[in-house]
Amino acid sequence: MMKKPSDFFHGEKNYNCAQSVLACFQDEFQLSDEKIQSLQSFGGGRAPEGRCGALHAALELVEDPIRKAALIRDFINEAGAPDCRTLKTVLHYPCAACVDMAAELVKKYTAE
Repeated sequence: MMKKPSDFFHGEKNYNCAQSVLACFQDEFQLSDEKIQSLQSFGGGRAPEGRCGALHAALELVEDPIRKAALIRDFINEAGAPDCRTLKTVLHYPCAACVDMAAELVKKYTAE
């Protein structure tokens, strides 16, 4: 059975939300372990602009600026906000759900 993106979240390698999104695409995008480790400090609202780490990681995997904008729009429409603090403290949106959604959006916006 294939792992869900959220299975990586606090799983055997204790990945944060950002690392979990990258981990589920490691083979597909040929991402090194070092690349995944490089997002270790981007969980818990520490991504740029306080952005959700899962959203931040998804944006790292989508190159086209128009698709990035659409991904952000879809994320906000689904979750309610782009920033970790609002998602966690105001909306009580689960981090694992952010990870799964961000990964689905990567699939959507990297498909040809």
